[in-house]
Amino acid sequence: MVAAPVLQELREVCQPHAKLASRNGEHWAGRLYMRRISLRFTRQLVRTPVTPDQLTWTMVVCGVASGAALMIPGLTGAVLAAVMMQLFLLFDCVDGEVARWKGQNSATGIYVDRLGAYLADAALLAGAGYRAAESGLGGWLSLGIATALGVVLLKASTDLVDVARARRGLAVADDEATRPRSQGVATVRRVAAAFKIHRVTNGIEASLVLLAAAVADTVLGGGVEATRWALAALAVITWLMVPAHLLSILASSRLR
Repeated sequence: MVAAPVLQELREVCQPHAKLASRNGEHWAGRLYMRRISLRFTRQLVRTPVTPDQLTWTMVVCGVASGAALMIPGLTGAVLAAVMMQLFLLFDCVDGEVARWKGQNSATGIYVDRLGAYLADAALLAGAGYRAAESGLGGWLSLGIATALGVVLLKASTDLVDVARARRGLAVADDEATRPRSQGVATVRRVAAAFKIHRVTNGIEASLVLLAAAVADTVLGGGVEATRWALAALAVITWLMVPAHLLSILASSRLR
């Protein structure tokens, strides 16, 4: 069998500083801990015939499974959902690392990766709605689906910047282009960023919020009251973020 590459050599190729340093290109959990874990997996995977696209599809399955896990009542479902979201993040790191090492980057992989991000977050929040409804239909399930739609709109509004720039013949926008041209919008954005509240619209953070709610539900006697409060908070934050994010894009240089 081919010898595993040296970690330092692997890191230089698979984890370029420009990507890890990008505010929009790397999840904070990746920088904090997951990139350290993923590199160990990548070191073994590059010795196998596995392709980056196969790893990306595995990522998608883990993300969708996180939402399905929330259909399991009690703390078990919430723990499983959080674990599946961590695996989603792991494979999200590993697929790109393997692609860089093997030189197998593809448009298909990028497309499936983005599709997976949409599906994972939407599935998690729809699952939260099902959980809040106590395995029934009605308003809570609708709220979960509405929150999922809001998160999809947030992601779509970001991705559509790249679509608009590509159709205009412009290069991909850098981090500097995200800065609002309006001082007022910039101030509001800095205040919002200080509290990091927008992060809960991401599936990784949302799964942890729902896990904390499930722990509270267990302590309080096994109902879903804390989960309902958590879902309501996620819904409010998400739908406040939708117009705010749109304004942020239009007030920046991303479309210029």
